[in-house]
Amino acid sequence: MSTKDLVYIALFAALMAAFGVFPPIIFPIIAVPITLQSLGPMLAGALLGAKKGALAMILFCVLVAIGFPLLSGGKGGLAPFVGPTAGFIYGWIIAAFIIGFFYQKSFCQQNLVAELSVMILGGIVVVYGFGVIWLSIVGNITLSNALMSMLVFLPLDFIKVFIAIFVVRNLKKIGMF
Repeated sequence: MSTKDLVYIALFAALMAAFGVFPPIIFPIIAVPITLQSLGPMLAGALLGAKKGALAMILFCVLVAIGFPLLSGGKGGLAPFVGPTAGFIYGWIIAAFIIGFFYQKSFCQQNLVAELSVMILGGIVVVYGFGVIWLSIVGNITLSNALMSMLVFLPLDFIKVFIAIFVVRNLKKIGMF
C-alpha cells in the first residue's frame, strides 16, 4: 500500500470524525440517533474502493474503541460497540466495502440508476440490516418492531445517498479520485 493510499484512508477516517461533530437528532422512543456519519461509508467506498474504504471505516472504529469521542454526540470507547447502535457501526465497514466493490468494477460509471442501486444497497440496506438485527437482539425487541422503528430514518438516508452521488461524481469529474 502506498503512502497516498494510507493518507486517503486516514483522510476518510478523519472525515467520519468531522461528520460526528454535527449533533445527532435523537428521538426519545428510539435508541438510534440520526447522524451525518452514515454518509461516510458511502463516500469512502465510492471514492477509495472496497479495500481502502473498508480500512478507513476500520481505522475510524479503532480510534473510537481506544477512547476518542468521535461518534456523533461525543461518544467513544468500547461501549458503543456493544450498545443498541453497534450494528450500524459494524455495518459501515461492510457498506464501504460493498459500495467500493461495485464502483471499482465500473458498475456505476455515469449511470444514475446503477449508482442509486449501489448506494442504497450498501448505504441503507446493508447498514440497516446489521443495525436492525443488532438492535433487535440487544434491545430485546422483535425484528419487525426494530425494523419499523427505523422507518423514520429512511427519508434522510435517501437524501444522504443523493448527496454522496453528487459529491462522488463531482470529485471524479475534477480528477481528485
